[in-house]
Amino acid sequence: MKRIFTRISVLVGICLLTINVAFAQNITVRGNVTDGGDKSTIPSVSVVVKGTQNGTQTDAAGAYSISAPADATLVFTYVGYVTQEVPVNNRTSINVVLASSANELEQVVVIGYGTQKKKDLTGSISSVKGDDIAKMPAVNPLSSLQGKVAGLTVVNSGNPGSQPVIRIRGISSTNSANPLYVVDGLLQDNIDYLNPADIESIDLLRDASSSAIYGLRGANGVIAVTTKRAARGQTRVNFTSNIGIQKVINKIDVADAEGFKRLYSTQLANIGASPFDFSNYTGNTDWQDQILRTAFINSNSLSFSNSGEKSTTLVNLSYNNQEGVVKYSSYEKYVLRLSEEIKVTDKLKIGGDITGFLAKPNGTSVSLTNATWAAPIVPVRLDENTYYSMPSFQRSSVGNPVAAIMRGDRTSINKFFRFNGSVFGELTFLQDFKIRSTFYGDFGFVNSRGYSRPPFSFINIGEAGGSNEVVRDDQFRSTVNQSQSETHRYQQDHTLTYEKSLEGGHRFTALAGFTSLRFAGSNVNASRTDSTLVVPGDPDQWYIGVINANNIQANGGGGSEETNMGVFARLSYVYKDKYLFNGTIRRDGSSRFSPENRWGTFGSVGLGWVATEEDFFKENIKGIDYLKFRLSWGRLGNSNGVSPNLYQQGLTNGQVAVFGENVYTAIQNAYIPDPNLRFEIVQGFDVGLDLRALKDRFNAELTFYNKTTDGILTSFPLLAGQLPFFTNLGKINNRGIEVSLGWADKIGELSYSLNGNFSYNRNRVESLGNTTEFQITGNSGVNLTNSGQSIGYFYGLRQLCIYQTAKEMLSQPQFSNSQVGDIAFEDVNGDGIISALDRTYLGTPFPPYSYGLSLSLGYKGFDALIEGQGVAGNKIYTERRTANFTTLNYESNRLNAWTGPGTSNVEPILDNTRGNNFQFSSYFLEPGDYFRLRTVQLGYTFAPALMNKLGAQKLRIYVSGQNLQTWTKATGYTPEAQIGSILGGGADNGVYPVPAVYSFGLNVTF
Repeated sequence: MKRIFTRISVLVGICLLTINVAFAQNITVRGNVTDGGDKSTIPSVSVVVKGTQNGTQTDAAGAYSISAPADATLVFTYVGYVTQEVPVNNRTSINVVLASSANELEQVVVIGYGTQKKKDLTGSISSVKGDDIAKMPAVNPLSSLQGKVAGLTVVNSGNPGSQPVIRIRGISSTNSANPLYVVDGLLQDNIDYLNPADIESIDLLRDASSSAIYGLRGANGVIAVTTKRAARGQTRVNFTSNIGIQKVINKIDVADAEGFKRLYSTQLANIGASPFDFSNYTGNTDWQDQILRTAFINSNSLSFSNSGEKSTTLVNLSYNNQEGVVKYSSYEKYVLRLSEEIKVTDKLKIGGDITGFLAKPNGTSVSLTNATWAAPIVPVRLDENTYYSMPSFQRSSVGNPVAAIMRGDRTSINKFFRFNGSVFGELTFLQDFKIRSTFYGDFGFVNSRGYSRPPFSFINIGEAGGSNEVVRDDQFRSTVNQSQSETHRYQQDHTLTYEKSLEGGHRFTALAGFTSLRFAGSNVNASRTDSTLVVPGDPDQWYIGVINANNIQANGGGGSEETNMGVFARLSYVYKDKYLFNGTIRRDGSSRFSPENRWGTFGSVGLGWVATEEDFFKENIKGIDYLKFRLSWGRLGNSNGVSPNLYQQGLTNGQVAVFGENVYTAIQNAYIPDPNLRFEIVQGFDVGLDLRALKDRFNAELTFYNKTTDGILTSFPLLAGQLPFFTNLGKINNRGIEVSLGWADKIGELSYSLNGNFSYNRNRVESLGNTTEFQITGNSGVNLTNSGQSIGYFYGLRQLCIYQTAKEMLSQPQFSNSQVGDIAFEDVNGDGIISALDRTYLGTPFPPYSYGLSLSLGYKGFDALIEGQGVAGNKIYTERRTANFTTLNYESNRLNAWTGPGTSNVEPILDNTRGNNFQFSSYFLEPGDYFRLRTVQLGYTFAPALMNKLGAQKLRIYVSGQNLQTWTKATGYTPEAQIGSILGGGADNGVYPVPAVYSFGLNVTF
């Protein structure tokens, strides 16, 4: 019996122990999460049991509670802070202090087909947080990058929905200088379809070594965009909204009615013409005021994110509406994005993204230049449908700007559709290996149609005492137009990654992969015109079939396709966090070139030394927290912007011949092919250092780079009048320095940070066509590209002064027909006369210097931000002032025109018949330097305790002003006039204004 009881006792003990162990497997862990800087609690921190989907988040007071195994590890994650992993070790109370990632080097950046900690980088990569982009009132996220990164030039336009011009470290090719955009791995040519509020971060790969893994696509730099994902262990609803107004604060200064009458009368007297009778012209119209307006801008974003045991889901919906400051122009944008990730097992996960985009741009046909040219002496209109014509000296060439803008209002329907998505599978095996396959698709469609509105009635003002006359446009023809285009892109990436840490401080990451990309596009367009039919204003009638096919018609179309393929490998090695190595190799090919020239091998090497990890540094040098020296070299190719198959002969329509009632079109060669055509070769090296000092309060990054493009792709005629020849020739070099400095600290409860960046880039054509005589012209010879100078520099005569008297002219070089009051030019070649041989270098349209400044403040719940940005060293060509096809309104500089000896030494005589004064010269150039107060913003974040009572996690409201003031000597709407072709840039012929924006916004999370 005793033995039986003993056995029962043992069995019961074993059962109780088993039950106790079973219950002991999970314990409840509680604690608080605080900021390592100001010691404040942090709400909404993600707390997840490592390796599981079990998670929670901290409440408004920073507290959390989670059930976890006693031997588990908790992972604490929050945006802007360094992720921290904490072993439970059978503890029930764990308080965690998170360090800001802004003051640490643990943050992860995109490096191409993967990520890497910033402290392990050997190249030049900068990051911009998505939150810094989302709070700006910009429809295109790239616009908000202006002034934030050294080496990055952003040229914005106020035109609604427009994409800014982006340049990274200057211009490396005469053919294309646009960077590559990579959105979650998908290679793109633009990112206008993205919702700015849906961006997690933007990483800019500026150097050749960082971009080399993209082979033929990354020569102009890479902008990698990472979109937001659902946070582990959290369910969130977030809404952001921004509403504001836009206003042009810098108009072009032109003469009013009184000033015009005085100047025109002087001009007529100077050419010996009869005075003009102004008696019937009683208007004093500011045509710019008539076509510009205070415009509305609004951005909204709503997102839902959820994380379950096995899956995470994020849905984002956004709507943007931007009116143009030019009347009747606008841009609407709708974006819907779905992201899903499913953890099938602990080793396998799958997921995907899909984004739908719809844009509705609406433009007008008005010319901004026309509004500065139109005579101010004319009233706008008599009634709703009757407008005043310009005076007789303008009537045939300058129209009423208001009539033009009204005629183009709501006469077209434009819809841009875009759908892209991806699916992926990722498998972890043998602990340290990871294989990932991703398939992408990107489809774009554009549909446009419109009609020509019937003409208005116009009043010709009676001159010399005559009566007014109402006329209509007898030449009006009713026209309907339609166009469609489509593009599709297919991409696949397959990568194998090995990541291992060994004893002794060795860390390895090896990557191997295969990728392919196929792109194709086509377009068709047609229009029909009828001399008798008046197409109604009903959009349902704006189709080609409305007009009989036998009437005047035009049509066209085109298309292209190409394929890219590459294999690549990368090895990253770190020893004891102080010796760094990154090596890349890629074999890449493009169908744009002939089979024997389409493949290339590219690669890079990067080395780094973290001096502060050395024992001698730690023992002997104080005050410096982190110091890293970087050295990198990279070689890659450039096929961007090149039409496919230029190595083969292309055909185009030639002359026509008429035989009887039939018209026959001849076919001719489109260009002279070069069978040896190949991609450009880009090589570059970087030397730099990263520094953090004074307990991480001060940080600095300094980089010197030198990048050369060999075999630039360009087109030119072999002989005058011949077909163009597209080939490789010459070298272009870009070298410069980039400096980024920052200081962050606290004074009591006031936190502040001051950041600045500066960059200098020297662009130089090293060789071109193997001869110093070879030149490529742009913009009708205003711009020139040849050896020894920058791309597309201004080339013309240099103004010295104004010829004051006939006696002075006897001792001065001049044209054979120069007269007193004309511009006196420099005799560059010293032959005693002024001729075309005296044209010389006058400056570059592309700024060699650029810089940005920012100051941020935080006090309790308040935050403030001030940002400034500018460029220097470039010139702007005031092309709008060169027109002399008729008498135009005068800009204010002509109020100081020469009227006699000593009256002016800059402005020539008022006489539009003197052609010498209209030759391109430094007279038509002005400094492009400017400094702009880019952003002023004041925000307030409500206390977490209050938000918790209202059922919300976070609420921030703010007021913001953008482009509030620009200091510049440029006289146009904006000094951002570098827009244009590479070979003919820098011309201001009525550049669309960049308006000031005054807005109010909020960001609320539930």
